[in-house]
Amino acid sequence: MKASKVSLLGAGFTMALAFAACNGAQKAEPQLTASGLDPAKFETVIDGDSVKLYTLKGDKGMEVCITNFGGRVVSLMVPDKNDSLVDVVLGFDNINDYLTHSTDYGSSVGRYANRINLGRFTLNDSTYQLTQNDLHSGDRNHCLHGGGATGWMNKVYKVLEANDNCIKLQITSPDGDNGFPGNVVAVTTYKIVNGNTLDITWEATTDQPTIINQTNHNYYNLSGEMEQPGYDQVLSINADSFTVADDSYMPTGEVRAVEGTPMDFREARAIKTGIKAEFDQIQNANGGYDHNWCLNTYRLENAESEPCATLWSEKTGIFMEMFTNEPGVQVYTGNFQGIQGEENVARKHGKHYPQYVSVCLESQKYPDSPNHPEWPSPVVTPEKPYYSHAAYRFTVK
Repeated sequence: MKASKVSLLGAGFTMALAFAACNGAQKAEPQLTASGLDPAKFETVIDGDSVKLYTLKGDKGMEVCITNFGGRVVSLMVPDKNDSLVDVVLGFDNINDYLTHSTDYGSSVGRYANRINLGRFTLNDSTYQLTQNDLHSGDRNHCLHGGGATGWMNKVYKVLEANDNCIKLQITSPDGDNGFPGNVVAVTTYKIVNGNTLDITWEATTDQPTIINQTNHNYYNLSGEMEQPGYDQVLSINADSFTVADDSYMPTGEVRAVEGTPMDFREARAIKTGIKAEFDQIQNANGGYDHNWCLNTYRLENAESEPCATLWSEKTGIFMEMFTNEPGVQVYTGNFQGIQGEENVARKHGKHYPQYVSVCLESQKYPDSPNHPEWPSPVVTPEKPYYSHAAYRFTVK
């Protein structure tokens, strides 16, 4: 996830046309979104399910383009300090590239965002083996983002509703999907609210106990300069501690104080001030941040009464505040963007993304929580449905 408009830009809407009386039939110019996307380039059928591009427009200028393939945010336009619209997220500008290149850009991740150690967990005395799609040295092959290529971010969501200010997307996941127990029906709702706020809720029901941990995987660069590193962005995180990870990105179980380390973003500072620090956690993450912070806001009576994190670009003046009811936020600084064969992959509008081009702020349960009963629980039952919420409010300062 306002007087706004959601445009269902399907085949019948995008072919508006123009026949000139003097010259005969003339092909219509494509009807582009404010972010320059051609909705026709997102129209396809995958395993019998239709894929399209949908556009939400807010009354303060925000435009959000979403495809039901993976429940993905494709573009996110917000006003800058000059009142010009800037696209602040990474992505591709056609469905074929999303199908060709393995990426989590903008997706609604499920069933379980982040990693589960060796793809294995125990629930009610039963042990479950999940898809292992995150191989590291030796035999450390974890389950990442619910199975990655076979997870929800690469499935077609059913569109339940697309009205003036929101779109509701549903996915049905059978018992045993990537090894997870329970038949699950999950709904992701994207809305534009209160001017320029992207509001996202995840809800799910199950017919037997299972684990669920959904998130949105937008990659943010508030400068809009997607061919430049995004580490000049100024980040704050309302957290006194983080979960320590080994060099396979797996939590060790230790929760460590941020004080005196490059993990301390309690006072806002540029990401680049710590991204190359001589610190074991930075080195373990390929020279950057890819860690879970334990949010102070989770301990509040109303967890969403205060921002859990903020991001700011001096260039555009765009200021983003994040709110969530979840206990953790994963911060990822694009450490693997633009390297290891990614250099020549053209993204949205032909841009080539460099390393550290962006930062992800993913609301979540802590990574590998099913194997750490002392942490906030990801267990969902028929009597206790799943609910998660995150909101990203954009202003200028």
